Amino acid sequence: MRVVICGAGQVGYGIAEKLAAEKNDVSVIDVSPDLIRNVRDTLDVRGFVGHGAHPDVLEAAGAPDADMIIAVTFHDEVNMIACQVAHSLFEVPTKIARIRAQQYLRPYAMGMFTRDHMPIDVIISPEQEVGEMVLQRIALPGAADAVGFADDKIVMVALECLQDCPVVDTPLSQLSELFPDLLATVVGVSRGHQLFVPRSSDQLSVGDLAYVVVAKQQVRRTMGLFGHDEKRAARIVIAGAGNIGRHVARAIERGDTPAKVKIIEASRERATKAADELQRTIVLHGSALDQKLLMEADIAEADLMVGLTNDDQVNILSGVMAKRLGCRANLVLINNPTYHDFAGMLGIDAYVNPRAATISRILQHVRRGRIRAVHSVQHGAAEIIEAEALETSPLVGRPLRELELPEGLRLGALMRDGKVLRPDGALRIKPKDRVVIFAMASAVKQVEQMFRVSLEFF
Repeated sequence: MRVVICGAGQVGYGIAEKLAAEKNDVSVIDVSPDLIRNVRDTLDVRGFVGHGAHPDVLEAAGAPDADMIIAVTFHDEVNMIACQVAHSLFEVPTKIARIRAQQYLRPYAMGMFTRDHMPIDVIISPEQEVGEMVLQRIALPGAADAVGFADDKIVMVALECLQDCPVVDTPLSQLSELFPDLLATVVGVSRGHQLFVPRSSDQLSVGDLAYVVVAKQQVRRTMGLFGHDEKRAARIVIAGAGNIGRHVARAIERGDTPAKVKIIEASRERATKAADELQRTIVLHGSALDQKLLMEADIAEADLMVGLTNDDQVNILSGVMAKRLGCRANLVLINNPTYHDFAGMLGIDAYVNPRAATISRILQHVRRGRIRAVHSVQHGAAEIIEAEALETSPLVGRPLRELELPEGLRLGALMRDGKVLRPDGALRIKPKDRVVIFAMASAVKQVEQMFRVSLEFF
């Protein structure tokens, strides 16, 4: 596949790295010579210094022969115009744009993103993607990662095996025997610096991070079996009243089990805007690093501190300070990947990676075949993929025990007619089943092939 990427920042670089590793023909455009130099030096891609929306630059980057353009520069307008030029001059089939400004995403404005006006096939809003991820993590305290699939009827949760974890040192095959009605499957394990797909004879060890695919109605039970019975936060303090902070607060206000929320915002303008928009949320103006202000927000009685400012250091330090002052747990937004590895050592319970959220959303549309959703884990070492089975899929018809599945792949669950099923050896996949699969990076291409329409279908 030929792909042109406009923007060589963290997201653009991450997408280029992923696609280049899969032997796609990738070109990257950016106005920064330093960023392009880094791309050329570290990735097997072509780099072009220039404006991503300029026709001559797009032409030089291969837009006339491209299958897709992914515009993820820091400027919404550049991304939109790049897609327009790619469509009007070069007839690029698929156009993806990252758009941050919420004004463009209001219902009354969405009509302009059509083939007859501004031809963008897929709009990525990082703020909304990250906001939803934060809400998922708030809803499932104790999970190191969580994401929904199949209309949110299937959930992937990453659970750390602590010292008192009940399922430690138990072969995974026995879990099915002990809990025959539990619709949950351990699909991946991170142990030390190694991520792998476990065999049925493998056992979990203390310190492992287990990736479990489970029916949504059984998530809490599954987490309890792994020793995670943390209660959902009833008192939440949020640092940052930007787009993400307000999105999270609004969703909590609308939720079935609303929590008491307070927001701390350093900008008077944003604090005033949040106070006007939100109904039951208390908004405090000041720095989230101000100990007196944290005490005024009753941080000692809070269940969760959520750092959502655009400054990683503020998010991390406010989370650490909150716990020192008595807050039960923290969840912070961390953009810089260099902070991820030692966040836990600093006292951070959980973090959300905006780059990973955006890349996962883009990969959903880059993947070939009937791919409905993608979630990247462990910096792209593996993906959890939701795909729809077609009549011509090699997975359809035969019992799972008879399928010769490639190494590095495990089926976690499938949804058929709205019902979640656990994949066992006797199960036969049917057309239109929605299958959730854990795939190591080396097996992703084979997953795509399994869910593509063959020529015999036509």
